[in-house]
Amino acid sequence: MFENLKAFFKGFFGAFKTHSTEYLEFEERELENVFALLLMGAFVGIPSPPTTLVMRLMPHMVREIYIMQQRVVDMDDIFGEIAALFEIT
Repeated sequence: MFENLKAFFKGFFGAFKTHSTEYLEFEERELENVFALLLMGAFVGIPSPPTTLVMRLMPHMVREIYIMQQRVVDMDDIFGEIAALFEIT
């Protein structure tokens, strides 16, 4: 009986730890996205922080810039290709 209860709590807390870690990793990714949006917001029309601050924080953006570049390379954007044919600016 005691072993069953011990196994139950071990499984319960193990699942709790697993889900907690997943939630923290998700929150970290979202905070990185917000950080990237703050620094690169001028490209999408969001007011950005002062340029000197952006330049000091830019070295921390290497991973984010690489991910954005990979998404562009890996994406098959048919509408973008059509817009490029018609030189829509």
